[in-house]
Amino acid sequence: MGLDAILKLATSCAPTVSAVLGTGMTYCCGVLVRDGLVMIADTRTNAGLDNVSTFRKLHIFNKPGDCIMAIASAGNLAISQSVLSTLTEGLEDPHTGAIETLMNAPTMFQAAQRIGRAIRAVNATEGAALKSEDINFDVSFLFGGQIKGSRMRLFMVYPAGNFIECTTDTPYLQIGEHKYGKPVLDRAMHYDVELYEALKTSLISMDSTMRSNLGVGLPIDVLVVRADVCDADLNHRIEAGEPYFHDLRSRWSAALRAAHQNIPRPPYKTETQPKT
Repeated sequence: MGLDAILKLATSCAPTVSAVLGTGMTYCCGVLVRDGLVMIADTRTNAGLDNVSTFRKLHIFNKPGDCIMAIASAGNLAISQSVLSTLTEGLEDPHTGAIETLMNAPTMFQAAQRIGRAIRAVNATEGAALKSEDINFDVSFLFGGQIKGSRMRLFMVYPAGNFIECTTDTPYLQIGEHKYGKPVLDRAMHYDVELYEALKTSLISMDSTMRSNLGVGLPIDVLVVRADVCDADLNHRIEAGEPYFHDLRSRWSAALRAAHQNIPRPPYKTETQPKT
């Protein structure tokens, strides 16, 4: 059975398309460890039951040696594209009249603030029209990177434009359909994990999500940035059938089955004593 047919079958039992697809038609993850930053995002998006398409959700802004910034988006595709366009063209500072873009922000914190301003600007323009069509203003972003001379940072920006920052205690953030991939990160991720080990764990987290949610799928965009380099160490798209990712998925499934088989059965059932 094809994906469209499965989605049609699923939605025939639900009142609306959004009740089935909701905000889960995406999974993006950002990991900030001592060695650098990993960001991954799937590319599946939905514009109706018969229009499941591929769109890039991980966008990279780079001046090699000076700064590198990356934004991963989840939620309504039209809203996220409007926000990204606003950040590229710039917002006028109401006090100075200067045009503020993402790339001319002096700090990562101020860049995150500009993302929040762009979200609120798009909401002010389009929010009422969306509400009149019973469409939620639904968008969120992961924003990470580094500006030369300052430390690498990772933020999650909410639909209201407010944001939180990743910490060394929990060195990852997720948006979209995060619940299936979170247990992997909770158990394996910490701040001192080697950079490409962090990428491997992130890809296992993505695979776990894909196995449990049809709304998340290949291709997967991957960005790896080493601290204090201000350039991409890896900017790669994983396509269907790529040998490494196929092998990772097979090995992870086999490892889970082996771990399950090696755990003793619960001893809770009392054995029936023979009658004398």
